[in-house]
Amino acid sequence: MGSILRFSDEFIEDVRARNDIVDVISGYVQLSHKGTSYKGLCPFHNEKTPSFSVHKGRQMYHCFGCGASGDVFNFLMEYDRQTFSEAVESLARRAGMEIPQESADPVGRAEKGIRDRLLEVQKEAAKYYFYVLYTPQGRQALNYLKGRGLSDEIIKSFGLGYSEKTGTGLYNYLKKKGFTDAELKDSGLFVYDDKSGRARDKFWNRVMFPIMDQNRRVIGFGGRVMGDAKPKYLNSPETKIFEKSRNLYGLYAARSSRKDHMIICEGYMDVISLHSAGFTNAVASLGTALTSQQAALIHRYVKSAILMYDSDEAGIKAARRAIPLLREAGINPKVCDLKPYKDPDEFIKGLGAAELEKRIEKAGNGFMFEIEQLKRSFDLTDPQGMADFQNVIVAELLKFPDEIERNSYLESMARTYNIDPDLLRRQLARLAMKGTSPPPKTVDEIKPPVARVKDPAALRDEKILLSWMSRDEGLTKYLKEYITENDFTSDIHKELVNALYDQARSGTFNPVSILNRFEDVEEKSAAAAVLEGHLLPDNVDDRNRAVLEVLAAIKERSYNRALESADITDPEVMQKFLLEKQKLEELKRGGLAIGG
Repeated sequence: MGSILRFSDEFIEDVRARNDIVDVISGYVQLSHKGTSYKGLCPFHNEKTPSFSVHKGRQMYHCFGCGASGDVFNFLMEYDRQTFSEAVESLARRAGMEIPQESADPVGRAEKGIRDRLLEVQKEAAKYYFYVLYTPQGRQALNYLKGRGLSDEIIKSFGLGYSEKTGTGLYNYLKKKGFTDAELKDSGLFVYDDKSGRARDKFWNRVMFPIMDQNRRVIGFGGRVMGDAKPKYLNSPETKIFEKSRNLYGLYAARSSRKDHMIICEGYMDVISLHSAGFTNAVASLGTALTSQQAALIHRYVKSAILMYDSDEAGIKAARRAIPLLREAGINPKVCDLKPYKDPDEFIKGLGAAELEKRIEKAGNGFMFEIEQLKRSFDLTDPQGMADFQNVIVAELLKFPDEIERNSYLESMARTYNIDPDLLRRQLARLAMKGTSPPPKTVDEIKPPVARVKDPAALRDEKILLSWMSRDEGLTKYLKEYITENDFTSDIHKELVNALYDQARSGTFNPVSILNRFEDVEEKSAAAAVLEGHLLPDNVDDRNRAVLEVLAAIKERSYNRALESADITDPEVMQKFLLEKQKLEELKRGGLAIGG
């Protein structure tokens, strides 16, 4: 769950001022002072020679290896995979600042107060369960966890605990902490008798697994029974702070993994075993099949996922349900073969982490896995069975709107199952025309128009000029007479130039604060990379000559773009362009005299 708060520019800048970027990043990266900046190994890609630079004066970072750039908020967004609001809150708490409650709506404030109290209930419950695990009452549960190969460190990291057998221990503990029955009833941790009004703990004699959101706040629990009682696993009901379909077990840790994919498995113990073995990018759905909301949540952090479900029939069905959901969310799904073992925990115990890493590297394509499972329903030695199977393949291929992707899979299907590819194409065309499935898009329909394709040289020059402007307030003021947002091709560049002009005009020139305008992490990173990308030449003459060259190139491209779409039959329009051309030529001839 992301933050429901929004912050004023004043508060954001106050947070920035109290969190020096060098101090913050030093908590994650070992930095050494070199000249005007600090250097270290980039935390966003593997490297042996430091190319990651943190500039104390500008309060920004930039990697000359992978291009990662940003401010202190951007760093947390990229490294800890936080939203912008979450990064602001994290840094405010780091500085000991009080988080402002933006909403003046009494109902909104009351609702947040309820949610905060429910979070406190879950937090205290987790502390209680953890404490009981290491008492004589919890010995059986602790022995069970140790028997599964879990260390004290892992038990503490995941906050594992035990709900004792009396069925009233947690209730009595939380009442002493001052929580009301109304709050405890809303927490989902208790069962109330309608007649007597008495409460008993929902979880008893169970190993407890705290369920945390991506900010590591406890929002619910899962419990595994000690003994033969049913159900074997029991989860918290949904509450105002806990929705099963919108959360994933282990996400708070997995989102900070430096892996480019997540491992999706079935149960709590699978996640914990994988993390114990070094696979800290593992998550699991919460006692239900993977949902579209969970797939969207995963997509926030990675673009690829490895399904590591149990190798039995139930696991295969779960994988087949998950694959299309992941694909629809923009995630490339792959399937890891665990045989001869049933689940990741058994595999690690049997063959070890190194062998599992090899299996992950060989994980099969999700679509190919689906087709292979569908094949089991047909007798391919029978002509009718083979024909039916080919029709199923075609029907599945119709789900791909991208013609290139669809054709790639068609060729692979043909090779794998020894089918004539032209036969599949003809059947694909017939089914599409009949309306069996929405007609697939052609390459021409999905590629952007030529006019929308950005000129790499134009983008390069725009980035150079904006970076120079961000480093020199005088240059920004001077160029306001020569160049406007209409001369730039990128929306981000238009936003940056307007922001720089606004700051120069108002006398509050602080380019790093411009990044507050971008909440999307990719846009924020792109904007930061522009501001940090290029240094101005030291020599004044060299600087003026360089600025003139880049400015003239941008203006000439802008002039040509406008001319292409102009009505050249209109004398007034042509007169305007002639004047603009004259100004451009004068600019080239006269040069610039920005400063001396």
